[in-house]
Amino acid sequence: MSGHSKWHSIKHKKGALDAKRGKLFTKLIKELTIAARTGGSGDPNQSPRLRKAVNDAKAANMPNDTIDRAIKRGTGELEGATYEEITYEGYGPGGAAVMVNATTDNRNRTVSELRHLFSKNSGNLGESGSVAWMFNKKGQIIVDASSKSEDEMMEIALDAGAEDMQNDGESYQILTAPEDFHSVLDAIKGKGVEPVSSEIAMIPQNTVKLDGAQATQMLKLYDALDDHDDVQSVYANFEIDDAVLQQQA
Repeated sequence: MSGHSKWHSIKHKKGALDAKRGKLFTKLIKELTIAARTGGSGDPNQSPRLRKAVNDAKAANMPNDTIDRAIKRGTGELEGATYEEITYEGYGPGGAAVMVNATTDNRNRTVSELRHLFSKNSGNLGESGSVAWMFNKKGQIIVDASSKSEDEMMEIALDAGAEDMQNDGESYQILTAPEDFHSVLDAIKGKGVEPVSSEIAMIPQNTVKLDGAQATQMLKLYDALDDHDDVQSVYANFEIDDAVLQQQA
């Protein structure tokens, strides 16, 4: 499993995002609004993306009226900010490739702030297309290895249409084609397994091994980007030893 995926899994397990509920709610509300707008309907049953957004919001204990308002802003029933989705690309310490998915109502503000975060943490924001070619878009579902045996989990995932499953000893990383993501996720949950995380992700084709100061700085950059209010997700192709990941987590 790539370093950034394991880092993401560790943070989820430790409840790092739940500890910042305000920031988590902000990101979930934006996703609800975008999903409702792009799905063409405020009905989660008609939009897999919106259904997942609603499930994620409920899992974070977001009040139902907050969820409803976010959806209505997306469908235009309520007034609110108009968000656009933008992907930014750049490089971190040691030449690690970084992709940032953002949702913003002010493109100029967001790019300025992200450029500052890259520069502050020994990286640089690049041009569109500068690193995207190093990644493949895949459905990614991370499951705690204690939930099922590897054989059981493999059978559930592959029978549901998954492309691959990897085991790092603590977690299973299940990969799917983007169009199969929701059906595989539903099948896994249908077997009583609640994933640690699930998303349409950018999976690196190759990784860059970082250690020492570069590893520490890369994780600082990752966290700084991930904590930004406009950032929905961060992907990178770094590989860092487990001991360093655990220490930094």
